[in-house]
Amino acid sequence: MTRIPTPTVELHRETLSNGLRVVLSPDQTAPVVTVGVHYDVGFRSEPEGRTGFAHLFEHLMFQGSESLEKLAHFRHVQASGGSFNGSTHPDYTNYFEVLPSAALERALFMEADRMRAPRITAENLRNQVDVVKEEIRLNVLNRPYGGFPWITLPPVLYDTFPNAHNGYGDFSELEAATVDDCAAFFDAYYAPGNAVLTVCGDFQVDTAVELVHRHFDDVPGRPVPLRPSFGEPQPDRERRQGLTDPLAPLPALAIGYRLPDPTAGFQGYLAYEVLASVLSDGDSSRFEQRLVHTDALVTDIGASCGLFGAPLDARDPDTFTITAIHPSTVDVNRVIEAMDEEIARLAADGPDPDELARITARWAATLFREHDRLVSRTMAIGAFELLHGRAELVGELPVMVATMGAEQVASAAATLRPDSRAVLIVQPELGQEA
Repeated sequence: MTRIPTPTVELHRETLSNGLRVVLSPDQTAPVVTVGVHYDVGFRSEPEGRTGFAHLFEHLMFQGSESLEKLAHFRHVQASGGSFNGSTHPDYTNYFEVLPSAALERALFMEADRMRAPRITAENLRNQVDVVKEEIRLNVLNRPYGGFPWITLPPVLYDTFPNAHNGYGDFSELEAATVDDCAAFFDAYYAPGNAVLTVCGDFQVDTAVELVHRHFDDVPGRPVPLRPSFGEPQPDRERRQGLTDPLAPLPALAIGYRLPDPTAGFQGYLAYEVLASVLSDGDSSRFEQRLVHTDALVTDIGASCGLFGAPLDARDPDTFTITAIHPSTVDVNRVIEAMDEEIARLAADGPDPDELARITARWAATLFREHDRLVSRTMAIGAFELLHGRAELVGELPVMVATMGAEQVASAAATLRPDSRAVLIVQPELGQEA
């Protein structure tokens, strides 16, 4: 067993009268503070006929608010020497600012102002629809393997609209969005009671609590939407689908399996994280050794939990994903058979002690390194609190991973069966193979 220290992450919680949940994590190691807000709405919550709406609304939240004209948010953060961004995920949308600690109140004011009333105008909407369309062209339509596998695999594995649709959005549906649609989306999902505010860094807790109350207490509370279950039955057979990518230089393959619900037990879920690392993390991993070096079947291969590759970043259902790129001279079934054989070996024997110790130590070290960055720690605390009610996971995950046993990894591997998976086969357009 790898010995891993438990990091000390100080956490303080507060819930305001309007329902806003607040998590404070002081850390005086550097004169920097990060403010993040996670809203409980993502791709899976957007209505049918409005694909891409959650991501489009993320863009609109940067277009001014009740007290700030368009671009003022950008100017205030950058004038303080800070940075900011936002992102949309299957089950949440987040926003953050990283600033010198003296600018904490500025960040809280800006987040409270757009939580109260973003500037949703026809001009801003049309402008941001164009921006999102250009982002889709850049990241999906005009890029080899664009949207692979996070857009292209879910429709093969899942049946329901929330789980299967394209979270980036269809151009015609984005263009059909109205100001009234945006106002209704804001009223439904951007209520204080549907959000978690996280503050990490160089501050005194009492001062931060007072500032949070000063700026967020008067944000009107609204009813919080009932969050539906997105669960659906496991596949009862292997599902296969082909796709032609006119820009792909080589064929590609994505395989998706359903992950267990993390609310049933974090250790059971994390066994798949360790399994993914045993299979594909580093040159000595099982897939790299077998499929890249020994059999020369693929040029690139990877395995991960979640469509975005972050641990515990979504509620149930979530996806264990294997992707590979292979020469056009290699039959895709040979690649799949080799993968299945390596997974079966792990299911039968588990990883050996040295292999498991190496993987868990590396994985824990990666978590330590990632959460040493203040912005990453802030985003993890907010997401863990929102999705799982456990901000403490930011300190507990390395130890959970380090204490994983070989039998747990073997049990996880045994569930990756051919009769309950999705297989997406990507082929270059005829004549495009490199």
